[in-house]
Amino acid sequence: MRKLSYANAINEAMFVAMQKSKNIITFGLGVPDPKGVFGTTIGLQEKFGQDRVFDMPTSENGMTGVGIGASLNGLRPVMVHQRVDFFLLALDQLINNAAKWRFMFGGQSSVPITIRLIVGHGWGQGPTHSQNLHAMFSHIPGLKVVMPTSAYDAKGMLLSSIYDDDPVIFLEHRWLHNLESDVPKGDYRVPLGKAKLVNRGKDITIVTLSYMSVEALHAVQELKKIGIGCDLIDLRSTSPLDWKTIKRSLLRTGRLLAIDSSSESFSVASEIIAKASIECHNELKSAPLRLAIKDAPAPTSFGLTKSYYVGSEEIFNSVLSVFNKPKVNSRKIFVQNHPHDVPGDWFKGPF
Repeated sequence: MRKLSYANAINEAMFVAMQKSKNIITFGLGVPDPKGVFGTTIGLQEKFGQDRVFDMPTSENGMTGVGIGASLNGLRPVMVHQRVDFFLLALDQLINNAAKWRFMFGGQSSVPITIRLIVGHGWGQGPTHSQNLHAMFSHIPGLKVVMPTSAYDAKGMLLSSIYDDDPVIFLEHRWLHNLESDVPKGDYRVPLGKAKLVNRGKDITIVTLSYMSVEALHAVQELKKIGIGCDLIDLRSTSPLDWKTIKRSLLRTGRLLAIDSSSESFSVASEIIAKASIECHNELKSAPLRLAIKDAPAPTSFGLTKSYYVGSEEIFNSVLSVFNKPKVNSRKIFVQNHPHDVPGDWFKGPF
């Protein structure tokens, strides 16, 4: 096993898939750019040529239609957007065509398109470049929505997405692109719709996703030091949602903290709490708790973002509140040697 960054794992998945199958193409703004969409598309055009790897005009809705048409005619397109916000112009094609096609035509044909969308915040990105819209996509029947956290999962889930016969929204948090983990060579698949138990504990179930899984793991490690054991579940997919894994954990712990990286209301965390309240009401030892960002657009300024986003400190104190323990000055515990709006000194954002 060797270590790869999240970005390199995605890049390798593309090489593996495109070498294996000539019907795979990839396109998007900046795909052949020297920076290669955070490094994820570097070298693809040089290897596979301009017919299979190419830039596109700033016509998101039109080019998504091109991708859907290509997928209906035997290709498996991978469409790339450097921000989820840019893709909002293409929602008509996504929702009314890609997501509904299999149903409308009685399963006789499908739309095997993978749409890679970058999410994340920091460095003054503001309200139109920091949106996390996984809950919106997850609300649409016919779409699969995945949010891998580790480099291992990023490669395996991208390969699974490309070879899935339905449209897949593949969401990458840009603070994860430099995160490293063990990644096998060659072709391997991580199933879509299957959550991962990252840590096992007996006292509380914490359900989280994408970059928030990293923040939650820091909190879980500190909570263990004071005698609180946490089941930490990384969702990996929000549609389909692996409720079985969550319920199995919750029936054992009796307590729930659902964490989300988007707005609190109508979030994936809200759906998890709704299911827990309906199906596990008698087994709950305390009211389920939800932790997400405020129902307001993301601020731009350094001063405002500091109190807008949640992280390991807020997770730590949220768990303490479940056990009626007083909050502590967690900043002394979670020492950070870099500004709050970057994940580390290595980060060279905004693009």
